[in-house]
Amino acid sequence: MVSTYPAGVQNSGSQYLPDLTLAAANRSPNQELLPLTARINHHDCLEIGGCDVTKLVQQFGSPLYILDEETLRTACRQYRDAFKRYYPGESQVLYASKAWSCLAVCTIANSEGLGIDVVSGGELYTALQAGLNPDKLYFHGNNKSLEELTLAIESGCTIVVDNWQELRTLTSLAAGEKLRAGEAGGSLAPRIMLRLTPGIECHTHEYIRTGHLDSKFGFDPNQLDEVFTFVSQQSSLNCIGLHAHIGSQIFERQPHQDLADVMVQWLDKAISYGLPVTELNVGGGLGIRYTESDDPPSVEEWVKAICEVVKDACAAQQLPLPKLLCEPGRSLIGAACVTAYTIGSSKVVPEIRTYVAVDGGMSDNPRPITYQSVYRAVVANQMSVPLTETVTIAGKHCESGDILIKDAALPQTQPGDILVVMGTGAYNYSMASNYNRLPRPAAVIVNAGEANLILRRETYQDLLRQDCLPGRLINSQFG
Repeated sequence: MVSTYPAGVQNSGSQYLPDLTLAAANRSPNQELLPLTARINHHDCLEIGGCDVTKLVQQFGSPLYILDEETLRTACRQYRDAFKRYYPGESQVLYASKAWSCLAVCTIANSEGLGIDVVSGGELYTALQAGLNPDKLYFHGNNKSLEELTLAIESGCTIVVDNWQELRTLTSLAAGEKLRAGEAGGSLAPRIMLRLTPGIECHTHEYIRTGHLDSKFGFDPNQLDEVFTFVSQQSSLNCIGLHAHIGSQIFERQPHQDLADVMVQWLDKAISYGLPVTELNVGGGLGIRYTESDDPPSVEEWVKAICEVVKDACAAQQLPLPKLLCEPGRSLIGAACVTAYTIGSSKVVPEIRTYVAVDGGMSDNPRPITYQSVYRAVVANQMSVPLTETVTIAGKHCESGDILIKDAALPQTQPGDILVVMGTGAYNYSMASNYNRLPRPAAVIVNAGEANLILRRETYQDLLRQDCLPGRLINSQFG
């Protein structure tokens, strides 16, 4: 359903809305502040996926994550189709599920032809339960447990080996599995990729830079000869490729191009050691637009730049084109979701600031207090009302630092108004907690005027589900 804008809309939320003169397929979701289906209806309320946000809050409560299916699917298709357009070899886009791992999101990614990048046993289990073929599952992590490695081998996914400890443990596990399989007449050789640290800097937050040499992730490039020699001697492992990742929320194309060039050089070196490497995973990291000043490249621009470098580098080295993989997370799902809150109390500190509190905060979005992340917001039930206030959006937690947005331009608000924070699809629910014993919010997916739960709201009973009270403590209450 497409609604016309009410008079006066230019004074408010329209600056955040997608350009409706362009088809959704032509707009790169990572360059939008709101989901592609965002509209203002005749009640001056924000709609997403054909659903009035204020009515969603009435039905499902708040805080509420609202995921727009069309925006997510559009991003998946843009990545998938861009690789087909610009890369003549085989390619595979993987959804980095640490951004938001749940059955619904993994199922959508799978239905659009994407694989899944997981970083824990829990994420691997979720992807498997969502019906992913293990051939399209890649397991990352710098300290995988013995149980996780065992699960990975048994599932048949590809394991991205991060360090010497993991490599030696995996070699031992794989040798044992191969022996047992041999006794049954079969053979198991787990597929692995080697994660290498490229030493490439990019302009992003210190905590999300993973490509520089001083990183907890990956083998040091100075160890290449030693690593390749060791792996080439392990018949119990099937080393199919190399992996690297330079960080997250990156707007520059040059670091990714540099990475692609370096990885082709590594590929050539690995082949010289007799390793059967046929895949290169260049990671992810493409940024999204959180504020008006953010200017990330489009998905197509990013993919084109990567593909051209790999093609040229392989031609120069006279190498066949490898299977090319990437693993976007934030740029797939970040802009596809918003979080709706109900406004409550306010406090005016004369000549300093005005605080407006909402019914959530750092437990449903820890990124502002953790990464100093900046967000934008609108009042969903006052979309065309002039922006006359500059306020600080405070959460409800018992922390002075529980601030979602420091300087939010809003219309004058009242308790009960619905505040919508944009760009909350990545690392919001996945990093959510029960701090202050708050239940985690519900999440709904919206499409063509229909809303469905994909995550139920936790209850107080859920908070106690894992609690244990020893008998001696119960008895102590009675003296």
